[in-house]
Amino acid sequence: MSGAVCMRCGKRYRTGLDGPCPRCGPEGVLDIEFDLGAARRAINPRTLAGRPHDQWRYRELLPLPAGARVAPLHVGWTPIEDAPRLADWAGLRTLRLKDEGRNPTASFKDRASGVGVARALGGKARVVACASTGNAASSLAGAAASVGLTSVIFVPDFAPEPKVAQLLVFGARVIRVKGTYDETWEMCQRACDTYGWYNRNAAVNPSLVEGKKTCGLEIAEQLGSEVPDWVAVSVGDGCTIAGTWKGLQEMRALGFIRRLPRMLGVQAEGARPLVDAFEQGRDLVPGPARTLADSICVGHPRNWRKALRAVRESKGAFVAVADEAILEAMREAGRLAGVFGEPAGVAGIAGLKKAVENGIVSRRDTALAIVTGSGLKDVKSAIRAAGEPVTLRPDDAELAAYLKDRPV
Repeated sequence: MSGAVCMRCGKRYRTGLDGPCPRCGPEGVLDIEFDLGAARRAINPRTLAGRPHDQWRYRELLPLPAGARVAPLHVGWTPIEDAPRLADWAGLRTLRLKDEGRNPTASFKDRASGVGVARALGGKARVVACASTGNAASSLAGAAASVGLTSVIFVPDFAPEPKVAQLLVFGARVIRVKGTYDETWEMCQRACDTYGWYNRNAAVNPSLVEGKKTCGLEIAEQLGSEVPDWVAVSVGDGCTIAGTWKGLQEMRALGFIRRLPRMLGVQAEGARPLVDAFEQGRDLVPGPARTLADSICVGHPRNWRKALRAVRESKGAFVAVADEAILEAMREAGRLAGVFGEPAGVAGIAGLKKAVENGIVSRRDTALAIVTGSGLKDVKSAIRAAGEPVTLRPDDAELAAYLKDRPV
């Protein structure tokens, strides 16, 4: 790590910080910089061949303190699978899925929390905290539990019950807030400042985006010359798409890929402030947030500058999809590809289908969708998407009558 630069005022800092630019406050999100020349000597196909297949294989590109202790959970190197039947449904020539539900707490957010916990340990923190609709929270609680840190988690009262259950099982102190995600986030910020807790909120802690970057690093290493034309991902605060794009950029600079994909950021129709900013060519204006996809139910994305930069630099696009389209994608990803994603997890798939229909993505293009979380995180939405099971008595004649009307 060679330093950091403020995305708002451009001021450079010689060392990395675990918060925003001191001059600009929360609006001054920092971007951590690395010496890629030095990284090239340490990260290449020969050196990586002997390293474990997890996110720590890219240590030289992560903001880890010297001799950093990391959580023992296996995070990263999630599989990339071909989904030809789902590609036909979406109207694409080729579609691959990167299933982040395979991570320890079943979401993409484990990547960020792993780095956050390592930095908290390096700074001798005793308590770590974050605000989340669930996935960032459970990932932090799990990683913290694995190394003996105390976690304090703020969740809005609409957070799905399975996600809250994870927090409680991991021993987190859970504070359910009667308010929006944005109000919950602000409350967490104030608490971290007041009590001196390590702040894991990726929207203001740039180290966390570097953890998310490992997804882009992996995509480049796993696919190499077959890097797709498009990478689609759901967008809430903007950290995930920003981190993935940064990882892809760094892998091109290191020679792992020759070209970069275009980024497709997908928001819900009821929470689309970044879509509006992109389409109107302006900065972010916070807006309403109402969607069943709780992980992207964000009206004020805090990392909007990095998110817009990722899409604009990649010559990509933003699209918004209706909740009904998200539920359809949830059902079809399971039925046609055997991948069970939560609503926000499959929003990228729904976005690709809409982008094809609108002529943004060509039917001849290849694409990869990042499924950011497991469907087990939100079983109510899963049942809403797929329907209820049939109930019969243990009677063969009743089964035969049912199958006669609805043959398999």
